[in-house]
Amino acid sequence: MTENPNLIRILSVDDHALLRKGITALVNAELDMKLVAEASNGHEAIEAFRQHRPDVVLMDIQMPGMNGVEAIDRIRSEFPDARIIVLTTYTGDVQVMRALKAGARAYILKGHVHREMLETIRAVHAGHKRIPADIAEQLAEHATDDSLTQREIDVLRLVAAGNSNKLIADQLSIGESTVKSHVSNILSKLGANDRAHAVTIGLQRGIIELHIP
Repeated sequence: MTENPNLIRILSVDDHALLRKGITALVNAELDMKLVAEASNGHEAIEAFRQHRPDVVLMDIQMPGMNGVEAIDRIRSEFPDARIIVLTTYTGDVQVMRALKAGARAYILKGHVHREMLETIRAVHAGHKRIPADIAEQLAEHATDDSLTQREIDVLRLVAAGNSNKLIADQLSIGESTVKSHVSNILSKLGANDRAHAVTIGLQRGIIELHIP
């Protein structure tokens, strides 16, 4: 039997096999969609895209090896017309902006899959973009914030790993007084009370990530 040429062909990328199974069931139950490939990390996603050229990609953010934002950037650099939807548990505004700047066309929280995924797939396939209202509100809330510099992000990441100022200075080959200055700037920009509070805000907003090997 010849495949329906109007089918929306979908690639699902997530490191949790159970979630991919659930997405497969939802997608394949629709008359106008078909899951054509799966991947469990960014490297596999790129290869799967090259092989299957899907119409829409569902992309997780936090994955081992290459994360979703890197994979989006790589796929879009090779296939500028790729239509990619981020499907994640992470709501941080910085994380969202990274994904959108990399070329994602929509953002869905995993808790809203049953309510929003199928409609969002059709919208993105038709050329539209979709950002949920609660995420758009977070983006607007922080739109005028001073962003951390890359060095400040490096320092915050090392603070999150439990390093003292001296250890951070050694690892970044800078003076301890410079580290203190960076930490002071980080607290001010994030509106944090102390180092632990800054780490919490950094994780919530997606400025830094918990390391996945």
